[in-house]
Amino acid sequence: MKAESRRIIHAPTGYRCPFCALSHGHRCPGLHSTADDIVYRDELVMAFIASHWEPNNPGHVLVVPVRHFENLYELPDEVGARVFAVSRKIAIALKTSYGCEGVSTRQHNEPAGYQDVWHYHLHVFPRYANDELYRRYGQGRSSKLEERRPFATKLREAIGALSSRDDGTD
Repeated sequence: MKAESRRIIHAPTGYRCPFCALSHGHRCPGLHSTADDIVYRDELVMAFIASHWEPNNPGHVLVVPVRHFENLYELPDEVGARVFAVSRKIAIALKTSYGCEGVSTRQHNEPAGYQDVWHYHLHVFPRYANDELYRRYGQGRSSKLEERRPFATKLREAIGALSSRDDGTD
């Protein structure tokens, strides 16, 4: 059964997508992440340390398509499958490099779904006992590149180790 292909755009007129800018190596006002934050990239998907940190979950990762798709409704199946495979790799890398006790993923669509960047993205959070992520979600702060750098370095190393084991996601 073919899904209806009606496109609903929520991005305001003249919207400059920060994730597309990052993907193309450009800076974008309002996005503090830089190329130094990217921990994984292939032809379909990019993953980077988020610049906005929740109080007890520093170093969470955003997995985004390299091409622009506003939300889940527009995401092609092959790109969605790759987002899933990369998010799994990121989750395993978080466990091994951060020593977190668990991992949560979160994804938002449209204003009522709490989406605020108009480019599909999946959050991958390191989780710890009693971290209150969902009770305190949105109460975080912008981080500095110097704070993110050690997290990115750890994740790149862990992802490299996973890739060398050939876990089937490459």
